[in-house]
Amino acid sequence: MATTKDFIVEELKQRISEYKTEIKKQTFGRVIQVGDGIARISGLSTAMMSEMLEFKTSKGSVYGVALNLEEDSVGAIILGSCEAIKEGDEVICMERILEVPVGEEVIGRVLNPLGQPVDGKEEIKSGKFNPIEKIAPGVITRESVSEPIQTGVKAVDSMIPIGKGQRELIIGDRQIGKTALAIDTIINQKGKNVKCIYVAIGQKESKIANIVAKLQEAGAMEYTTIILAGASDPASMTYIAPYTGTAMAEYFLSKGEDSLIVYDDLSKHAVAYREISLLLRRPPGREAYPGDVFYLHSRLLERSCKLNKDFGGGSITALPIIETQAGDVSAYIPTNVISITDGQIYLEPDLFYQGNRPAVNAGLSVSRVGSAAQVKSMKKVAGKMRLEAAQYRELAAFAQFGSDLDKETQLKLERGKRITEIFKQGQYTPLAVELQVAIFYAATNGFLDNVPVEKISEFEQGLLEQVENRSKKYVNEINEKGEFSEEGEEELKTIINDYKATLDYLIKKEEEK
Repeated sequence: MATTKDFIVEELKQRISEYKTEIKKQTFGRVIQVGDGIARISGLSTAMMSEMLEFKTSKGSVYGVALNLEEDSVGAIILGSCEAIKEGDEVICMERILEVPVGEEVIGRVLNPLGQPVDGKEEIKSGKFNPIEKIAPGVITRESVSEPIQTGVKAVDSMIPIGKGQRELIIGDRQIGKTALAIDTIINQKGKNVKCIYVAIGQKESKIANIVAKLQEAGAMEYTTIILAGASDPASMTYIAPYTGTAMAEYFLSKGEDSLIVYDDLSKHAVAYREISLLLRRPPGREAYPGDVFYLHSRLLERSCKLNKDFGGGSITALPIIETQAGDVSAYIPTNVISITDGQIYLEPDLFYQGNRPAVNAGLSVSRVGSAAQVKSMKKVAGKMRLEAAQYRELAAFAQFGSDLDKETQLKLERGKRITEIFKQGQYTPLAVELQVAIFYAATNGFLDNVPVEKISEFEQGLLEQVENRSKKYVNEINEKGEFSEEGEEELKTIINDYKATLDYLIKKEEEK
């Protein structure tokens, strides 16, 4: 009869026979110096560029990324606090590059650059991950930009159109509406099946809280993700933030969907990279930036593209923001990013302080995609608008000398004043394309020539209400085909004339009083 001892012996024999030894090869090193978010490590002979590293500390694991591969040491940035890391701590190569969670689960959330929530809600339960660094799609996979992405901002959609897959830079001094322009564009994507990602790089957390509140109020958080690298976060987090946002956008690109990503702003990103590079003892170049600061932004922005139908047909549209000092667009980082992008929207302080908001300078702003990224109806009215706005700027400069002007010049000046007035637009009030076309049509066809300049805003508001309420054929045609027929045009003319007659009557009554 078998005893308990026999059973234990048999159990042990079985376990020993089933035991398999597993040889695990690991490269490890030791921390020789740590501070300011940077660690210098000896012994990681097989470490690769941008490889994840695990620091074994007394308080648990801390992660970092290898950036400097030198003959006798590796320079790494530490993701998070470096207080727990001490000299002599063990470091292990993880044989993978940094990945972040992607998928539908990140939509509507505020995350840090590692993809961890900072909005007080539950953890991201996505099973999908994308590496933050990825080679941009090749030429063969792309197609030219042809579909518009409507910003809802009249001055931009008419004169500096943006298409799906384009990289359009927003550039200007501080506090003149760069972020407002990007947020208006995000709000205007409601119902257009475009996923939006807003990357806040080195921004005040109070400012981001206000932006989140505005997006929630407008119902835009339903399709928006915010990546926040706050002003108090270490430079390493600021450095990886835009790459994290792009990795999340690439998930939707791979599914054949459209996405819009805003980098606010790349000036602070370059400053964070300069800080990291100087701490890693890399040789400084112009303005103390490292030599590869151009590559820093080019490898990021080249990942935004429009893929052709054979590769899914998805797109990533990028709106990088750059802050200039005293309007100097010829500084190092502004010129770098201007040369990478497909055009720029230049916001001018003088226009802003004159009350022309958004303060878009149509002369220095350009879209290298041009009217290819406009619906046909907008193309029809916007060509005249840009020309008349440009002529007005030249004539206004000439007319201030007080010389006698012929009738044609006076007419152009008067029309230019009205077009400038039309371009004024409140914050968080993006306008649908059919309403933009309606007011531009009225301006370029002389319907506003005898409306007093101070009444233009009132006229526009009233006319657009009439178009929304009365015009069925015209609105349907633009929404379905992007252009209006002769019948649609007649309907629009009738509405403009009827409303103008009503307004003229009311103005006359006011004058009589």
